[in-house]
Amino acid sequence: MGIEDRANNQPQELEVIDGAEILLEVRNFLERFVAYPDDYCANAHALWIAHTHLMDAWESTPRIAFLSTEPGSGKTRALEITETLVPRPVEAVNVTPAYLFRKVGDDDGAPTILFDEIDTVFGPKAKDNEEIRGLLNAGHRRGAVAGRCITAGKIIKTEEIPAYCAVALAGLGRLPDTILSRSIVIHMRRRAPHEQVDAYRRRVHARQGEVIKQRLAQWALGVADALQDAWPEMPDGIEDRNADLWEPLLAIADAAGGEWPEIARVSAVTAVTDSQESAPSLGIRLLSDLKEVFNDQLYMFTTDILQKLNDDVEKPWGSLRGLPLDARKLSSWLSTYNVRPTSIRIEDKVAKGYKAEDLHDPWQRYLPTSDKSVTPVTNDTKVDW
Repeated sequence: MGIEDRANNQPQELEVIDGAEILLEVRNFLERFVAYPDDYCANAHALWIAHTHLMDAWESTPRIAFLSTEPGSGKTRALEITETLVPRPVEAVNVTPAYLFRKVGDDDGAPTILFDEIDTVFGPKAKDNEEIRGLLNAGHRRGAVAGRCITAGKIIKTEEIPAYCAVALAGLGRLPDTILSRSIVIHMRRRAPHEQVDAYRRRVHARQGEVIKQRLAQWALGVADALQDAWPEMPDGIEDRNADLWEPLLAIADAAGGEWPEIARVSAVTAVTDSQESAPSLGIRLLSDLKEVFNDQLYMFTTDILQKLNDDVEKPWGSLRGLPLDARKLSSWLSTYNVRPTSIRIEDKVAKGYKAEDLHDPWQRYLPTSDKSVTPVTNDTKVDW
């Protein structure tokens, strides 16, 4: 029975839902309207949608962020399709903090927040949105609350509002690291001529999505108890914060069975590797570029380091807000990694500089190692559904 048939002819008895089949149905529905940059993105999106139906089972919930460098890249469309498949969706654009907090603390159950144009929250007027930013930061943990003061006449009272809920974000550019580290990031891009998707018509396709959502919710209800104690095995390279992000999604995949456990783990490793390589913070980028600049040298003068960094047109250091990186800024950045300049003697010259041995610790801690094998998801990956 097709989606259109189910929308017009609901069965009277509850259907036995196959987990692998319903996840595939979700992914296929998403791919009808969204042109993903890579195969693993559609898998991650489908698993994330499934996890929103089981929020009581998780210790933490990953955000999913659709980001792009240019408008017209399908971010809003991804949120529109998500809305049809998740429980209690709330579209959050230009909402007040009070409204958002009240929706999250609703007695009917936590909503799924769909936050479009998220770049406006963290732009030049970010101070106006500190409460929303705090919700996004804190609300990924079950039991998290937002403390607020309320005034009743001349009496000021405090109240705690639940902050834990599922959140999908879409916006231009880059999000703060505090949000990125809690997000599965999908870097959207404009469709190429050969990338064809169906035109989304809400009055037609929203009903089809509703049928899939009901089937997904029914399946989720059947596995909810088992997932309370789920401890999915993590693939190599997925640890710490990344393990927190992917634990619910891998648990969903294991419960669904079929090819999903394997597909989910390959997608997780691919997503984590992609996030490390494509969108490092400036601090991580500096450490990486310094490792390249030092090469096999044991010592370098600060002036020589700056010259190599600033003269490389493929690196950002020659124009940071219109100014090149200088010794003071370099020292300030590296001090956050407990690396400080010292007096260096090279031949008969003595000047301030840095030792490679002082950088070895942050290089080891913060730069991805090259000895971990990763099998990324590609268009050539064969999966027998």
